[in-house]
Amino acid sequence: GRIDFLKGLWQRGHVHYIGALTTHAMVAAANGLPSALSEAAGMIGDPQVRNRGTIGGNVAHADPASDLPTVLTALRAQFRIAGSNGERRVSADDFFVGFFETALADDELLVGVAVFDERPNSGSAYAKLPNPASRYAMVGAAATVTIDDGKFRKAGVAVGGLTPKATRANAVEAALVGNPVSEATIAAAAAAVANDLGDDVMGDLHASAEYRRQMAPVFVRRALETAVSRAS
Repeated sequence: GRIDFLKGLWQRGHVHYIGALTTHAMVAAANGLPSALSEAAGMIGDPQVRNRGTIGGNVAHADPASDLPTVLTALRAQFRIAGSNGERRVSADDFFVGFFETALADDELLVGVAVFDERPNSGSAYAKLPNPASRYAMVGAAATVTIDDGKFRKAGVAVGGLTPKATRANAVEAALVGNPVSEATIAAAAAAVANDLGDDVMGDLHASAEYRRQMAPVFVRRALETAVSRAS
């Protein structure tokens, strides 16, 4: 925690940069970040965890039940990585590779994460079904939308806690973009998450795979409804 250049938040233009050693509490309290990101950071664990845990440690750990990988995937975040061969940037879609696995090589370090501003007529949200003890997501859903002339112009949706890694909900996004903002559109899009889950839904003693599969559209819909309300 004493490497100062890895800790803190900066904004340049429409991009927010978050150092890898920035704590969850700092992210939750920051002004101007996408609502879904601050919201998710404030839901992690308990105050002790939020004041010690960092965004870099969280995403590099790549726990599929963690909140931030899901949100950062929906937001199309960029990850700044440094290693013996220099620096590179990796999208969230490519950073999370599998079960507790990322694109980081053995000689690389995550330096920070970049996310874009929420633009006018845009909103984002995160909703989850938490494990009552750990607060990890048994089902998590993040959504970001941009509305123009009564229609969804852009959408980013991801789910977590269900599959071996945070999963972009391409079918949900496709069901939104270009269609009118309505309860019917949101309901149909949320139901489409079934097409994104495939056969990789996980189950454990806390919640079976079938239960999680049934809950996925419920929480996708909640995230979408809140994101739309914030974009209005």
